[in-house]
Amino acid sequence: MYFFLGLVSFACTCTALVQARRLYWAAPLYFFAAWLSGELAMIHLLWQVALTAALAFFGVLDDRLAQAGLGLFALSWMGLVYLHIQAMDTQRILRRALRRGLGIDYRCTLSSERQRVLEDGVRASSWMKPFSMYRDGVRVHSHISYADGGKRNLLDIYHPQEPREGGFPVLLQVHGGGWMIGEKEQQAKPLMYHLAQRGWLCVAINYRLSPLAAFPAHIIDVKKSIAWIRENISQYGGNPDFIAITGGSAGGHLSSLAALTPNHADFQPGFEDADTAVQAAVPFYGVYDLLDRYEIRPEMSMEKMLSDRVMQCTREQNPELWESSSPLAHVHEDSPPMFVIHGTHDTLVWVEEARTFVSALQKVAKEPVVYGELPGAQHAFEVFHSVRTDHTVNAVTDFLEWTHARWLAGRA
Repeated sequence: MYFFLGLVSFACTCTALVQARRLYWAAPLYFFAAWLSGELAMIHLLWQVALTAALAFFGVLDDRLAQAGLGLFALSWMGLVYLHIQAMDTQRILRRALRRGLGIDYRCTLSSERQRVLEDGVRASSWMKPFSMYRDGVRVHSHISYADGGKRNLLDIYHPQEPREGGFPVLLQVHGGGWMIGEKEQQAKPLMYHLAQRGWLCVAINYRLSPLAAFPAHIIDVKKSIAWIRENISQYGGNPDFIAITGGSAGGHLSSLAALTPNHADFQPGFEDADTAVQAAVPFYGVYDLLDRYEIRPEMSMEKMLSDRVMQCTREQNPELWESSSPLAHVHEDSPPMFVIHGTHDTLVWVEEARTFVSALQKVAKEPVVYGELPGAQHAFEVFHSVRTDHTVNAVTDFLEWTHARWLAGRA
């Protein structure tokens, strides 16, 4: 049994270390092993060492097969230490990206009060309890209806305890799940609780899912939630004039698409006059080109899944819909400030797609486009607390505080 556990641990550690691509049916399994091994590296190391020490005390390691297992565990431990060190480097990588995109002294543009809410380090007490989300000073208003879609049109509000002069700036969170699964309670809680503690009002939404709903129902619901925020968020102390948007995976696709298509009539049927512009966007590991026009993933294409379940038509049957549903097709000079984040080892959405999207944005956008590419990071890395997650949350807070301060200065 010890040998078997050593073999499994070594294999899982390897999945987190190796950038794997053409996995076909095995991609979800590989992702799951790499995701949990990479983000929970120190926790895995601790239980493995504790187990080994206990078995050594009882003499189990005298067996030759167990000794072979110890060798596999030792290799796993070296890999886990490397993964932890790699995650600790997230702060340097994202800080460098922010300085490159916003200016080397970007923090100096913030008031002294807002500079005090920023953090540079991460606490072991946080990443050692990865699934402990609740934070003091934040209350949650749950299951508020923003449209007529029943459960799929409900939202939660993460509300700061202390009032804020001028009202709370708002962050809208759009969950991922391949446009087919997912709930508002499942993702981005480390970010939302962190920001809510610091005077931001965070809104997490459900939206209609495929295959019961065909695209563009998903983005229409996101637009409806923005319109609802504009009309109603002042009742909760929020400032309806400043809305930032974020999301991961399918949520990264929807948040970037919403940011790049303000007041787009095709995505606002029946509420064309509503203002759905956002003032900043932070998409995580998003899908930015449904057409895959640059053939980034030819052997791992999403086309059949999209045709059958999400778009519910082929690209030949409705090329205009496929084109308009791709954020890459909407890149323009007046896009809001954007912080795009992606991991190099993402098994499900390849990092080259983010690079292509960012390159296109940076060529035309007047506002800053920050790109944070995280070595070793897997898909969905920031769903729970980890060293990488908490450093990323700190960096996103920097970006949002900067965009809000700049927006305030522009209105003065």
